Amino acid sequence: MNSSRRLFLANCSAAAACGLSMASPASLLAADNTTASGEKRIKKAVKVGMVGVPGSLADKMTVLKELGFDGIELNSPGGPDAEEVKKAIEVSGLPVHGVVDSIHWNIRLSDPDEEVRQKGLEGLITAIHASKSYGGTSVLLVPGVVNNEVTYEQCWERSIEQIKKAIPIAKEANIQILMENVWNGFLTDPKETARFIDELDSDMVGAYFDVGNTVKFSPPHEWVPILGKRIKKLDIKDYGKGKGFGAKLLEGDVDWPKVMAELREIDYQGWATAEISGGPRDRLTEIADRMDRIFAS
Repeated sequence: MNSSRRLFLANCSAAAACGLSMASPASLLAADNTTASGEKRIKKAVKVGMVGVPGSLADKMTVLKELGFDGIELNSPGGPDAEEVKKAIEVSGLPVHGVVDSIHWNIRLSDPDEEVRQKGLEGLITAIHASKSYGGTSVLLVPGVVNNEVTYEQCWERSIEQIKKAIPIAKEANIQILMENVWNGFLTDPKETARFIDELDSDMVGAYFDVGNTVKFSPPHEWVPILGKRIKKLDIKDYGKGKGFGAKLLEGDVDWPKVMAELREIDYQGWATAEISGGPRDRLTEIADRMDRIFAS
């Protein structure tokens, strides 16, 4: 348990022992997601495709800011022009914390065709430059896919080879390449994910830990201590039997209190981005509220 959380709990116990009135639950929850300096431990964001409000990128980001979100994640290749993003940030006051590699599923680093792998690498490099130009810090990457044409070993070797080519560019741009755990037949185990990241042997590489994606394979809270400090960012979604990813946050099979307890043990501080069905303002308001409740659990 980290020191700020111990202090928070100690203060609560002391107040109760002295018969002092406690603050409202909402204020206690808010305090639990702050560092000793008053900054947020976990900052909440959404993927740009979730924002179902009309208008320009600046309009969408302004709504997110009004609803209490701390940032947004864009896509690249194919994302907005850097000048448009810069203007949207200035107008809304909301930062872009990173981008998702938009071609990694279809143009794979693990493809049997060398030319396809090269195009996948070019897409990753484009995403690195885009994240830098947007003021972000990362690129979310699905490193490869195991299927009838690609074995696990081939996926490993090919994706490692291509990512290593991108690392010097990522280092120069100071943009992290973060592996997302997905249903791709690859890195669906936390120990394998850790081994893959360690083989890349770079401080520019880490895990983009998707909480809901692990439920099919093993409880997400078991991943956190194994990945540890390799976790650089979080994707937030739930998953429930019979509902799949349609389960609302806090209504699926993820044991959020256990997940948050493990994240506190490794002193995780950083971005958490919802990756669920979005919608208009009222839907985004609901998502923001549920994310706040998760972070306080």
